[in-house]
Formats: sequence, structure tokens, C-alpha cells
Amino acid sequence: MKPIGIVHTIATDDTIRYEFENIETQIEIYSEYSDGLDGLDGFSHIFVLAYLNKLRPDQIGVLKVKPRHLLRKGFKINELPTRGVFALSSPSRPNPLGLSLVELLKIDGRWLRVKGLDYFDGTPILDIKPFKGNYKIDRFSVPDWYAKIREAAGEF
Repeated sequence: MKPIGIVHTIATDDTIRYEFENIETQIEIYSEYSDGLDGLDGFSHIFVLAYLNKLRPDQIGVLKVKPRHLLRKGFKINELPTRGVFALSSPSRPNPLGLSLVELLKIDGRWLRVKGLDYFDGTPILDIKPFKGNYKIDRFSVPDWYAKIREAAGEF
């Protein structure tokens, strides 16, 4: 795979880790891919796929992790269940790929301004896809372990 662009942000890695929801970030699309942006203007949200280039070697190939993002909600590490990476959104995974759904604020030439991107400065972007209404799911379910931990975190 060859990156199509790169993330530019002045936010620190720690800010991105803990407060990314309201941060505005720039995505630079390399000039040879800028024609691919034609027709993207007008979509409110996009999926951004990336190569997680800042993962430590011990984070790649991992199959079981704890939902560590809940530590900032007051949980202790021993209170968190260990689950398979495919059941969590952990960056630690067999392949260092990220998928984020973000708000598309503006397109200016080959620059995208987005809100809510949880990637660090310099993260290579692999692809962008529009969020379309047919992706909406009205009914869904989550496992009991997930519902309980989210409820304890005050998120359900």
C-alpha cells in the first residue's frame, strides 16, 4: 500500500489520545491523489483509514488487550476485562491499521479539515471513504460485558 496523504495537527500525542473528539485536524492529500477528492464536498462525515506508524513493536500482532481508554474514566487496570482485539477499538492489533469516522468540515484544494480524528501528527493516510445514509443501523446489540463496562463508565 502507498499512502495517499498525511495528518497535520499541532495537538500533542497525549491530547489526541484523550481529547480528540473536539480537535480539528488537517489531512493533506498528496497531489497525485487530489483528483480522488472530486465529489467528496457535501458529505458531512468520512471514514479515514490510516497506517498506525507510531505503534511500538509489542503492540503489533497482539490478539488480546484491555480497553485501556476506560482508564481515563476512573477504572483501574485490574477492573478491565481482557478481550480479543476484534471486539475492541484498540490500536494494538495484528495489522497496524486505523479506521476513524470524522466530521468533514471543509475541503480546500487537496486539504481536508476534519473534526474528531484520533491520529497523531504525521500519520500516513491510506484511504478515505464517504459516510452515506445507507450505513445507518437502527437496531444493534453489544455483548453483556461491553454494556456493563460502558454503563459503569456512565456512557449508556
